[in-house]
Amino acid sequence: MRVLGGWLLTLFSPLMEAIAPAVPGEVFPFFFTMELFQRALLAAVVVTVVSAAMGSFLLIRNMALIGDGLAHVSFGGVAVGLVMSFYSPMLVALAFSITAAIIIHELQERDILTGDTAIAIFLTGMLAFGLVALRLWGGGVRADIDGYLFGNLLLIDEGSLDLICIIGAVALVLLGLMRGGLLATAVDPVAARVQGIPVRLIGLVFSVLTAAVVVSMVQVIGVLLVTALLVTPAATAQLVGKSFRSCMAWAQLFGLMSVCIGLYFSAELGTGSGSMIAFVSAIIFASVGLITSVQKQFFLRKENMN
Repeated sequence: MRVLGGWLLTLFSPLMEAIAPAVPGEVFPFFFTMELFQRALLAAVVVTVVSAAMGSFLLIRNMALIGDGLAHVSFGGVAVGLVMSFYSPMLVALAFSITAAIIIHELQERDILTGDTAIAIFLTGMLAFGLVALRLWGGGVRADIDGYLFGNLLLIDEGSLDLICIIGAVALVLLGLMRGGLLATAVDPVAARVQGIPVRLIGLVFSVLTAAVVVSMVQVIGVLLVTALLVTPAATAQLVGKSFRSCMAWAQLFGLMSVCIGLYFSAELGTGSGSMIAFVSAIIFASVGLITSVQKQFFLRKENMN
């Protein structure tokens, strides 16, 4: 039985096969013709679209670090899932990340710990827990670890694609519904409370949503490289965007560019997909930053001359 991921794959597979002859490279065209690679490409695109939208909200709420922290937490869940031979380690990772997101949010809301401190504690603690669990009880599962740490598109099976697509759909719907509240609480949470906006509930739901999106990214980009798609495209977009809406659009563009170019070079050069996507994303950020800086200097000099 095909769920959302399978349905999307069935829908877009003919389109992928139609454009395959125009795709450059010797290996990269297989991403458009073989089901295994089509599934990986579709997962990468879905993750990119969702993470670009989520990243835009994370930056305006000054929560860029939480994505990295929850990704490390998810590794602890993956390790437990692998050790216990659970049929889907990503579901265990999802449970771990959501639980951590709720605890971090509550610690911050109750002024027990600052957000960065709680994230740092969970980041190191859960990553260490995962490594210890694998060392003590992992047995022969260590070969899969690099794929979760640095991303491996071949780990994405039908169940993983369904999970990624379901999380993506729920995230986009909830972000659309909460858009006004998220922006209001980011600008002035006190004023938002006075207006009757449920600030605490919005923050809690957003934290849980971030945890779910981060887990959906792990197999595509890897635990250690999540911020390359979650934060970098959104940060690049802020260099050129004039409004929040335009920043979201630019983030989508830069994210998709990073994935497409990164997958192309990783396929042709035989490098890891996650590391190449992260590298391309960083290059795009540096390039856009340099161009915008030069443009600002040029216009500033022109104004001074006038």
